[in-house]
Amino acid sequence: MPWHPHLWHPTTQVATSPVPLQVRSARGSELELADGRRLIDAISSWWVTLHGHAEPAIAAAIARQAQELEQVIFANFSHAPAEQLATRLSALTGLERLFFSDNGSTAVEVALKIAWQWWRNQGSNRRQVIAFEGAYHGDTFGAMALGERSLFTDPYEPLLFAVARVAWPHSHWSDETVEQREQHALGQLEQALETPTAAVIFEPLIQGASGMRVVRPPFLRAVAERVRAAGALLIADEVMTGFGRTGDLFACRRAGIQPDLLALSKGLTGGFLPMGVTMASERLYQGFISERPEATFFHGHSFTANPLGCAAALASLDLLQANPERFQQFELRHTPFLEELARHPLVRRPRCVGTMAAFDVDAGQASYLNPVGKQIQRHCLEQGVYLRPLGNVVYLLPPLGISASQLERCYAAVKLALDTLLQS
Repeated sequence: MPWHPHLWHPTTQVATSPVPLQVRSARGSELELADGRRLIDAISSWWVTLHGHAEPAIAAAIARQAQELEQVIFANFSHAPAEQLATRLSALTGLERLFFSDNGSTAVEVALKIAWQWWRNQGSNRRQVIAFEGAYHGDTFGAMALGERSLFTDPYEPLLFAVARVAWPHSHWSDETVEQREQHALGQLEQALETPTAAVIFEPLIQGASGMRVVRPPFLRAVAERVRAAGALLIADEVMTGFGRTGDLFACRRAGIQPDLLALSKGLTGGFLPMGVTMASERLYQGFISERPEATFFHGHSFTANPLGCAAALASLDLLQANPERFQQFELRHTPFLEELARHPLVRRPRCVGTMAAFDVDAGQASYLNPVGKQIQRHCLEQGVYLRPLGNVVYLLPPLGISASQLERCYAAVKLALDTLLQS
């Protein structure tokens, strides 16, 4: 089947990529292709499918809401689903105010704009923003500027603002030098914070797109302490890590830190509908309450607080809170398989946090463009498992509802792919 004559697929080089697979339907952890084949979706369709495809409770909630209120402008109106979601997420995050947007990048953009304007509203000229090496915060311009400069951002470099960078001391199971590298990174942060800083942004516990790079909770607590001491704002990007992905409802909770701003998306609606939210403290919210029009936060989206998305998010939260063991114990499901893979001669730096398990493949340069990732993807597809390695980094981030036999099949496919590479 040829490429569709009118579609433009994301992050895909048509000249060198195979034609996309036609998906007919999906249920649970499986995708059904048009030719009848079934694939286990081992990466939750870019980390969004939280419970499983076509989760009945969420589908039913959307259907009920669609019969009552599908959309209304949120500048002059409010509605019960948005209010209920704001109340619940405030209680769960410790942040009192919720601002709606429509995806992860815009949730980060909103956090950045709130932080920046809040200082302006206070009459402060703090301008520096600090991010971590290897960060990825999205593909809109502010989010790109915050992220690591790379192949993805090179064409837009002249349009991106300057950001101070601090090392990200990621670790793995057998890391013996992590404490030393953490101290080095904290020293860099302290030096950077000597310049008046508006905000520090980070991905708590795991940097996703840069290769599932994990840091330890004590490092993040030390970061938060230094940011607080410097008077800067702390922004947590939990677009990927939120909603049970790291073994707690939010990675910040597992790390024991409280940010001033929190960006959420992906699993927010269980993967059913695009929606983003930015949680903010009451202190920041009050900084925009003024008789002066210029103090207003002038930001919005046509589908802000879409009732269907809110209904999906509420149903997803119901499922998470009714079955916390599904994400709290997921690490224990990964561990025996990952321990076995760790003995493979091509596997380096195994790591696991919550529902995410990853390792590096010892096959050439560590790079997103390393072709070994596409080779492993192809071998796993032949075994009925869909993965999308980040270059030489292979990871599994399956839906919470994946069965024991399906998870075992995923690891068996990965091992067979590694064995095939070793023999070639």
